[in-house]
Amino acid sequence: MVKSPVFATIVTLICFDSGFMTLKTYKNITPTLGKNCYVDSSAVLVGDIHLADDVSIWPLVAARGDVNIIRIGQRTNVQDGSILHVTRKSPSNPDGYPLLIGDDVTVGHKVMLHGCTLGNRILVGMGAIVMDGAVVMDDVIIGAGSLVPPNKVLDSGYLYVGSPVKKARALNEQEVAFLAQSAQNYILLKNEYLQEQH
Repeated sequence: MVKSPVFATIVTLICFDSGFMTLKTYKNITPTLGKNCYVDSSAVLVGDIHLADDVSIWPLVAARGDVNIIRIGQRTNVQDGSILHVTRKSPSNPDGYPLLIGDDVTVGHKVMLHGCTLGNRILVGMGAIVMDGAVVMDDVIIGAGSLVPPNKVLDSGYLYVGSPVKKARALNEQEVAFLAQSAQNYILLKNEYLQEQH
């Protein structure tokens, strides 16, 4: 029986309304979730992805662990419209570039993370791009719309802005404290969303 596109759309919407998550298997590997994770029904996660406990993935996030792995640490949130991808292994780069995100990271709306490594307690501002091989150390703020070029290392404890990013200044105590608080705010929010599903 051939189903029309309209029928497919209706089925999809029904699945979304009932809390369906789009976790897609690729090469026999399906994304795995830790305890108390929230994945919005409009997000798509593919392949070798692991979310640690209390991670939240918000509407229209696309994450593909197809040619390398994606690992997201505890209490991290990935906000609406963000794109997460990786770089394949090759003779010139035997390990490729996985996407590794630490604990208590806030990934703002429409961020692009591609084959990079993020430490703990980081805020990636809205619309920022972090490229292959870049490393962001702990306790960093990346300003909205900034570009972190390939293989760039961002030192701990600073605000970075611009395209390409430049070190703007050291973070003050309140800003450092806010990094962990931002993650906690999203834990409270995703818990409310999880309650709504029951």
